[in-house]
Amino acid sequence: MRLLLAEDEKELSKALVAILKHNHYSVDAVYNGKEALDYLAVGDYDGVLLDIMMPEIDGITVLKTIRAAGNKVPVLLLTAKSEIDDRVEGLDSGADDYLTKPFAMRELLARIRAITRRKEEQTVSILTFGDVHLNRITFEVSTKTASVRLANKEFQILEMLMEHPKQVISSEQMIEKIWGFDSEIELNTVWVYLSNLRKKLTLIHAKIQIRAARNLGYFLEEN
Repeated sequence: MRLLLAEDEKELSKALVAILKHNHYSVDAVYNGKEALDYLAVGDYDGVLLDIMMPEIDGITVLKTIRAAGNKVPVLLLTAKSEIDDRVEGLDSGADDYLTKPFAMRELLARIRAITRRKEEQTVSILTFGDVHLNRITFEVSTKTASVRLANKEFQILEMLMEHPKQVISSEQMIEKIWGFDSEIELNTVWVYLSNLRKKLTLIHAKIQIRAARNLGYFLEEN
């Protein structure tokens, strides 16, 4: 699951990124509202953690801008402000939730799970291609005869492929979506995960396979 963190306090940002990655989230971190809008214009995120008091463009303006553009990504506002009027303005501007600093990390993680769960509930919980089913809740991939649980990154790669069956997806697109814009992940890391996925599809006797399009990327194909 990929998140955008917009927080101008760099030490806090670094701490949040570390905790979120430890909890299996992919995170892009930006430090002002303009960067947040730039990233949201081109990135596909599952959730946004948005500080209200940011330089260049404040968080409320960022929120109003993306909502006016039709972007329904779940947004959790982070702010030192605790007044009721500020909370109301944030929620009325389209925020899904509101968390006042300082906050406990356990509560932050719970709020993230809550706002992203709402998005997941609006999507199909099981993806199907050929004889293979991918359960977005349990992370299991299965056929009629067998099933296996996928690791986090394996799941996200197969989810991308099954959301766009027969469409070629490049390694660069996978890295951007799953690891984030600023990731230093190398292409051979993607190859390792794809190799693991191929083995697990074979293990469950799947009648689909991950095919490579030379110099372009990968796609799913029925045997």
